[in-house]
Amino acid sequence: MRETVAIALITSLSTLTAAGLTGLVTALTGRRQVTGQLTAAREERDAQRTVRRDQARRDTYVGFLAACDRAYRALDTGWVGPDTAPGEDAPYRALRALDEAYNLVLLAGPDPVADAAGRTVRSVNEEYAQQRRLLREQATEATPLGERHRAEHLAALRCRTERRDAFVAVARGALEPS
Repeated sequence: MRETVAIALITSLSTLTAAGLTGLVTALTGRRQVTGQLTAAREERDAQRTVRRDQARRDTYVGFLAACDRAYRALDTGWVGPDTAPGEDAPYRALRALDEAYNLVLLAGPDPVADAAGRTVRSVNEEYAQQRRLLREQATEATPLGERHRAEHLAALRCRTERRDAFVAVARGALEPS
């Protein structure tokens, strides 16, 4: 009878050990699966956040470029005269809108894009100041400012293009997937 009890005890212990090991392996496997699913969910959430941030930046950059365009058109009125320039708001209002768009770029970042936008805004303000100075110097002249100061006008147009292109290049770099 002792042998039967011993065999029964050994069989019971081996069955319990096997069941325990099976449970442990199942628990570890389940834990790994849950960890993997959590990691995948975090990565998906991070990817969605990145897409939303990039879209917000893209929209901000487009708004900034549109404000630049409005400011440029308003400045064109000063260079070529109100009769021949495309209709647009007064330069001051366009410059205010440009400043508001610049503030959004500052918030959206990153720093290299904000710096490029700042250089663009400064160049627009410098052109506006130059126009006002030239207009005060020859306020009685009927010829459009762009004709009287052709070199300055062409230099301003070149500067506009350079600043805009520099901003676009930096903005594209910020929007490229890492």
